Amino acid sequence: MSKNKQEAELVKKALAVGAVYVKKRGYGELEAKDSHKLKVEYIYRALVEDGLIQPLAKKDISVPNMEHKLALWITRQLPDDHPLLEGK
Repeated sequence: MSKNKQEAELVKKALAVGAVYVKKRGYGELEAKDSHKLKVEYIYRALVEDGLIQPLAKKDISVPNMEHKLALWITRQLPDDHPLLEGK
């Protein structure tokens, strides 16, 4: 998997957008005290459940791989001229 130069920032954006998405879908609400790992896994699983991203193979499930999937997902949600897409 090739990494975007700004993948860490894309993951932050994906978590922010994903938190709003899961709340609107009625999956619950993430709290500030929730760990990064929990947020990544929760949003990843919600997006997989809704068919918005392809699930990872069971042997490949890890926080870094889920973060990468979230970064790829958010790049498709952002407008083409968004500053986070410049490092593609």
